[in-house]
Amino acid sequence: MGKLPKELTILKSDLIKMQRKIPINEMFLTMEEKQILKNIRSQTARWNVNNVTRTQAYLDFFCSNPDIHWAFLGHMVSRNGGWNMTDLKGDLVSKLMSDDTKNVFFSFLERGNWLIFQDAFPQFLLYEECRKRNKNLFYLLPYLNVSVFMQANWEHYWQFENRYVLAIAQVINEQSYLEHRIVHNPKYKDKVLNSLQFFLQDILSFNHILFPFNNGKRITLLGQTLHQFDSLHERIMLGKRLYYILFHSGDQFERIFHWALSNPHTGSRKDYWKDVFNDINEGIPGRFSRRLKECNVKKGEAKLYSPILRNAWSNVKHPAAEIGDWFVHSDVIRYLVKDEKKIKGEIEGDYCEALEKLELAAMAKTIIFK
Repeated sequence: MGKLPKELTILKSDLIKMQRKIPINEMFLTMEEKQILKNIRSQTARWNVNNVTRTQAYLDFFCSNPDIHWAFLGHMVSRNGGWNMTDLKGDLVSKLMSDDTKNVFFSFLERGNWLIFQDAFPQFLLYEECRKRNKNLFYLLPYLNVSVFMQANWEHYWQFENRYVLAIAQVINEQSYLEHRIVHNPKYKDKVLNSLQFFLQDILSFNHILFPFNNGKRITLLGQTLHQFDSLHERIMLGKRLYYILFHSGDQFERIFHWALSNPHTGSRKDYWKDVFNDINEGIPGRFSRRLKECNVKKGEAKLYSPILRNAWSNVKHPAAEIGDWFVHSDVIRYLVKDEKKIKGEIEGDYCEALEKLELAAMAKTIIFK
């Protein structure tokens, strides 16, 4: 498999040593340390209300800490999570599902979005405390139920300042964190991952992660498609490809970042394509016709309904996250080796084709079961 670079060999050694340490009880921390933890928990809860608040919190943090690349990657992926949530109440996907199925799918998406935020955002807030005090405080991460894997990676970043390694470590961490809490959770495995609707969306290539930007004339889309959601390896590799699309080119990053700053996340796909989607339902009940052609709405036809999040779903009060550290084997460090393969990220053609297929499927089901 090849030799690890020296920097990652050091990280691996540090991680193995750290794995053997057991944190002391929180009652033995200083008053200052306890207050830091209290503030972090309070701030995290304040922003972990719904997909819109989480997505904004990631962007706000990134604007203050542009060296932490995962914050912007997390922001853009969380936008896509919100669009998937509102699709369940929009024009196309909603016609393929019963109300009960929509609720289960929303629960699946919302729980995953909530879990990642309550794991990732405390790390960000502790990093800010470290910078404010010019002091390494990452030994406090275990008290926030953060994996030892990330404790080692944050300490490594504090020393080496390798932005790529930290960002990909966070990709690995968050996807591994979801593995047993969401992907292999019996509540979702049968009703979502093994369901006909999930299978249909996979076949129709509708599992797209989209990064919009203004090319001077119109909003263009870059991104990637995920087919094997239940594969941890595939999700990590997707994260690496998405990172490349966002950060390999300064010009490309600036265009996507400028779009994100200029278009606050609402959950509606109108955020990026106002000519195709509307957050007001323009459709006429009982009328069935093809409205799309090459991602344009035909003349005289209504735009696709894509509601904003607050009109589609109520806020959810979540049970506490399941405890336990996912990290058991240091081989995952190999994912931190930088890939040399270039990723173009062209997705618009596939996305437009998928939208048209989804429209056909929604029409067919509506007409058959009318």
